[in-house]
Amino acid sequence: MLKTNKILKKGVTLIEIVVCVGIFAILSASVYGVFVSVINGITYYRERTIISFLSNQYLEIVKNMSYSSVGTLEGNPHGNLPDLPNPVYVQMSGNEYEIYYAVSYVDDPVDGQAIFGTDPSPNDYKQVKLYVKNINKNTTNSFLTNISPRGLEALEDGGVLYIKVFDAVGQPVPGATINIKNTNITPNINLTRITNEDGDWVEVSLPMSDNSYEILVTKDGYSLDKTYSISESNPNPVKPDATISNGQVTQISFSIDKLSNLTIHTLNRSCGSVPEIGVGVRGAKLIGLPEIYKFEQEYVSNSTGQIVLNNIEWDNYTPGLNEDNYMIYGSSPIQETNVLPDVSQIFTIIIGPKTANSLLVVVKDASTGNPIEGAEVILQQGMFSDSGFTNGSVWSQQEWSGGSGQEDFIDTSKYYQDNGGVSTNEIPSGLRLFKNGENYVSSGILTSSSFDTGTNQTSFTTLNWQPTSQDPLTEIKFQIAANNDNETWNFIGPDGTNQTYYTTPGTTITNANNNRYIRYRVFLSTFDNTKTPVLTSVNINYISGCATPGQVMFPDLQSGSAEATINMSGYESQTISNLEIDGYNVLQVYLSQ
Repeated sequence: MLKTNKILKKGVTLIEIVVCVGIFAILSASVYGVFVSVINGITYYRERTIISFLSNQYLEIVKNMSYSSVGTLEGNPHGNLPDLPNPVYVQMSGNEYEIYYAVSYVDDPVDGQAIFGTDPSPNDYKQVKLYVKNINKNTTNSFLTNISPRGLEALEDGGVLYIKVFDAVGQPVPGATINIKNTNITPNINLTRITNEDGDWVEVSLPMSDNSYEILVTKDGYSLDKTYSISESNPNPVKPDATISNGQVTQISFSIDKLSNLTIHTLNRSCGSVPEIGVGVRGAKLIGLPEIYKFEQEYVSNSTGQIVLNNIEWDNYTPGLNEDNYMIYGSSPIQETNVLPDVSQIFTIIIGPKTANSLLVVVKDASTGNPIEGAEVILQQGMFSDSGFTNGSVWSQQEWSGGSGQEDFIDTSKYYQDNGGVSTNEIPSGLRLFKNGENYVSSGILTSSSFDTGTNQTSFTTLNWQPTSQDPLTEIKFQIAANNDNETWNFIGPDGTNQTYYTTPGTTITNANNNRYIRYRVFLSTFDNTKTPVLTSVNINYISGCATPGQVMFPDLQSGSAEATINMSGYESQTISNLEIDGYNVLQVYLSQ
């Protein structure tokens, strides 16, 4: 019994030790947390103190300089202050700092402005921006001050550069970075400026110089636009480097917008991927005359038959084959694709064996320009005769005046239903918000009839509508529903849920393939009841099976004269005689209803 009591006493002592250790650990963790917080706070306030010291010191330098000498080494105005290309390095408390300035003239509107011709001496005062960058932490602080001359404005020589930056639909782009550089004068000029809320920047008192001011306009996530030097490779630039003349205003506009993605698929006639195919891609924008293109590149399709072009600017892109053994049997869209800003699009090229002579016929509606599906094309060449039908197409609706209540898309002027917030009978024709008295309602929804593609082996490619641009205070957006029973309609956006919408024309349709029936739902809204969005047409591009819209290929022809006859129900037949077949030929035919 005595032995047992001793064991119990030892057990109680061990528990006490464990409890004490736990309490000590908790207290230690709390103390450590407070310690860390104190250290972080000390570090933060020490950094702020250093930044404040450096800013005061280097701004005081500027304030003690003569007005005429306030400028940067490669800037405008010119001076001896360090700038971004030539910073000063300072070490304090174990960190290295980069110090530099940006100085610009300010044309104060109080006494008129040079861009309006109301201020012959626009360099009213100088704006100085000081940058203090902690290189170790990659953080930058900036400080701003204005330096005014003593007495009247200095009447200095020079000219004014007025830069406007806008997007693809002409809206201003604020916050764009402008780099202005001139290495042909002494001292050199290297300026970085930022556009204001109107997408503008005015640089005054630049030294005169002919075709030597290089200007580059950029913004994160946007395309770039620039001037181009006159050179042997580009003797006639569309937008040459700027010229500045004394007492003159030089105005230059630049257009940038959000970047897009384009995926090119190289497929055979059975829809199988064809890898290792050389494809040249050319945009339509020119940087020089004649025919010096801004975008012209060559690619090779990967192992899955894809060429992915990420972060390209909006443009009309035309792919073409760089192959000895293949030729194009058709494409979707036809021949080229119009890539709009901030979209991801797909371009499909159907290829096959190359023959010495061939004819690709493209049949389109003369009034709309849309490809026609099911048109018969008869080709006669001497005793040889062949025929084929165009495949693939576009479902297009351009009229809603027939009203609602139509389940299936039979009458092209009717639709399924609306919520009472849309108007369909105004002139010119189109879809608008309903006008109640003097003002439009804030929103309206319309659901289309059901369109039958004829097969569940259908690939829906892109959704387009016109006009492509609307008043900034109005909005048009879409959702798509597709099925194989013509009954189950779940309208969804690009991410496959009913919470997102198609908001940009030309966007690739997602989550709809391998369905036979399709509908669209359009949402109209306005933030200003005196304005309404306007919809004049909706186009849904699709491919049934592996067809190409409105196209039929005739390979392995003989060289020489041929005749093509095109027939389509509801259209006037057309015969094209004296076709000269020589190599790879493309014939576009427009049929009138």
